[in-house]
Amino acid sequence: MFTGIVEERGEITAKDDLPDAARFTVRGPVVTSDAGHGDSIAVNGVCLTVVEVLADGAFTADVMQETLDRSSLGALRVGSHVNLERAAAVASRLGGHLVQGHVDATGRVLERRPSENWEVVRISLPDSVSRYVVEKGSVTVDGVSLTVSAVSEPNAADGWFEISLIPTTLDLTTLGSAEPGTAVNLEVDVIAKYVERLRASGH
Repeated sequence: MFTGIVEERGEITAKDDLPDAARFTVRGPVVTSDAGHGDSIAVNGVCLTVVEVLADGAFTADVMQETLDRSSLGALRVGSHVNLERAAAVASRLGGHLVQGHVDATGRVLERRPSENWEVVRISLPDSVSRYVVEKGSVTVDGVSLTVSAVSEPNAADGWFEISLIPTTLDLTTLGSAEPGTAVNLEVDVIAKYVERLRASGH
C-alpha cells in the first residue's frame, strides 16, 4: 500500500528485455536507503518487487508482459525519469490517499495551462474508469496522489479530467515535464470500486 506522495524522481539506468517480461534497473538512492529483496516500490504508480539492491543506490525489478502492456512502463527507456515511492509503514502519516499500486488504465496528457502559481493539466479519461473519477475526488497519476479539479460530463465522447499542480509537484515529479501526448498511469480510488461492487451485489 502507498500514499501517492512521491519520495524522489528516479531514473531508468538499464532495461533488459526477456521473453515475456523485462528487468529494469532503477536509480533511486532515497527509496533504496532501507530497501531489501522482496520490498515493494512504486514506479510511476506501479507496485514492483525489489529483486536486488545495488551498491550505487539502484535496484532491479522484474515486470511481466501484462504489466508492460497495461501500463506506461513498456514505453520506458534508459534515461527515462520515474516517480518513486516506498510502501507506506503502518505508523506513517497518510499524506495522500490509499494507493494500491495497481494501474486501472492509462490516459494521455491532452493539454497544459500554466498559471502564475500552478499549472492545470488535462488528461484523457478512458470509459472503463470514468465513473470512478469525480470532481474533488482523489486520483493517482503516475504514482502521484492528486485531487480532481474538473471532469468532463458523464458519457462524453472524449472523456477527460483535470488536475491542478502546485510548484512542488511540478518540480519533484515527472508530471512537471509530461508534454501533451505523454502516456500516464491512472489508478482510481479503490473505495469507489468497493462501493460499486457492494451495491451491485445487493448488500
